[in-house]
Amino acid sequence: MAMQNPYDFPQESLKSRRFEAAVSASAKLFLERGIDAVKMTDIANETGIGVATLYRYFGTKTRITIAAMTYLWNDMNKMFNGIFESDVFKKQKGIKQLSDLMRMTLVFYNAHRDFMKLLGEFDLFLARENVPKDELEGYEKSVINFYPFFEEAYQTGLKDGTVRELENFQLCYLTYAHALMQLTTKLMQGELLPSDNFSNASQELSLLIETAVYYLRKEPQNGDAEKDRIQ
Repeated sequence: MAMQNPYDFPQESLKSRRFEAAVSASAKLFLERGIDAVKMTDIANETGIGVATLYRYFGTKTRITIAAMTYLWNDMNKMFNGIFESDVFKKQKGIKQLSDLMRMTLVFYNAHRDFMKLLGEFDLFLARENVPKDELEGYEKSVINFYPFFEEAYQTGLKDGTVRELENFQLCYLTYAHALMQLTTKLMQGELLPSDNFSNASQELSLLIETAVYYLRKEPQNGDAEKDRIQ
């Protein structure tokens, strides 16, 4: 029986390897230069895959962009996997859990600014290209969904008496999530107007988070405020 050549890959396997290499390279280039500045020829040069092959795999730059953003979100998911299911996190008071969850925005802003900036550019890209919603289903599934953790923390806070009961907690979550995202996007754009001064950008985000936590906190009825204070 003839030995199989170790360098002979089935066509589907070879396509998968090239597909993954193209997506990974695109993600890297987008982070470095931004979406608009990267051309299909740049991706081809980065990967050694022909431009014609890239178009055969993806069809358009829009599709490879969506694939690259999905890839980046999946990487982010790996970084935060298990943190909010841990015993250390769940042993905290509900209001402290909510505060920690909101402060993830600061983590993203301070440690992953290139990614946060790219998210803002991607939103504009989707609007400009008028991408149909059904083409974004895979991307949406990759986006870290913090809401279940917020809901669980809220329920914990109701039980331990540190969070006040709201008529519509999901609306509260969406309001502050959108506000934090828009503020982050504004800060990432840089100082545009003469009066803009973003030297205290982290403090601005912290102030918005503290406002949300203050709104959610239920003051202890026994007057022992220090006991349930957020550390």
